[in-house]
Amino acid sequence: MDALVKLWELPVTRELYMLAGWQQWADAGSISSGLPQYLIKKLEARKIGEIISDNFYLFQVPGAHHFLRPQVKLEEGYRMTMSMPQNEIFYTGDHQKGLLLFLGEEPHLNMDRYVTAFFDVLHTLNVKRVVIVGGVYGAMPYDKEREVTCVYSLPHLKPELTKYAVRFSDYEGGTTIGAYLAHKAEARDIEIVVFYGFVPSYDFSEMVGPVHGLRIENDFKAWYDLMRRVNYMFNMEIDLTELEQESKKLLTSMEAELEELDTQLSDVDLQDYLEKLFEDFQERRFIPLGDMWERGLRDLFKDMEDGDFLNES
Repeated sequence: MDALVKLWELPVTRELYMLAGWQQWADAGSISSGLPQYLIKKLEARKIGEIISDNFYLFQVPGAHHFLRPQVKLEEGYRMTMSMPQNEIFYTGDHQKGLLLFLGEEPHLNMDRYVTAFFDVLHTLNVKRVVIVGGVYGAMPYDKEREVTCVYSLPHLKPELTKYAVRFSDYEGGTTIGAYLAHKAEARDIEIVVFYGFVPSYDFSEMVGPVHGLRIENDFKAWYDLMRRVNYMFNMEIDLTELEQESKKLLTSMEAELEELDTQLSDVDLQDYLEKLFEDFQERRFIPLGDMWERGLRDLFKDMEDGDFLNES
């Protein structure tokens, strides 16, 4: 095991999965950083290890030093706190099934050493599959199920992943840490699935000037839509009621913000603009097989109660 990996607990469970996220540039809606953090708190997951943050991070780059340096809090000259990059591993589960939650800081340097350390964690703990989550801003309807694009490490995963209402990514450009890990994982026969949720973001600058725009910082709807997929994939029963409720609040808030903006911009037909923006959008709804059976039976019993079933017979 890589010397940078520190594990002080080895979970004993028949099946072990991981959900991973990072403080990274592909973090629209705080999907990559916020969702794992939310799950750690909700599931009361305990910290069982970490990757030592050694030689992975820059202290400064001209023009961007405020974004890279550790943050310090001083009181009368004495350091009270110092925030350092962290790559932490948390665990929750039982003897049958367990879930690891990895929350890290995207490395700036020595990427392959970092990847090796990450893979050593998976090997040492015998992780069956990793789901990496990330977010991308896009002009999509705020009140529809989030578009989810998918990257995967091994060709045999694709037929299974078609069940998850995803669009397989055709992106070209600078890579994310998720796509890079999926690329490197193939040589080690590691199952990695990367889900990117598209988070609503609207740019009105062409109509009303550069100061007007709207985007979701913490997209609970995206968190909820992704976790429904993760629950189904890992065959877990993580309670998503709170996320569902937060999703509904978010949709109500977005509707109110757009109505207020529409009032403020009285000389602009905002609704018409949004309708044109979304005219080519095709919603992909994730309906697990179990939900389909439940919905079908519910409809059947309703028809029987209404007498339609007997009438058709």
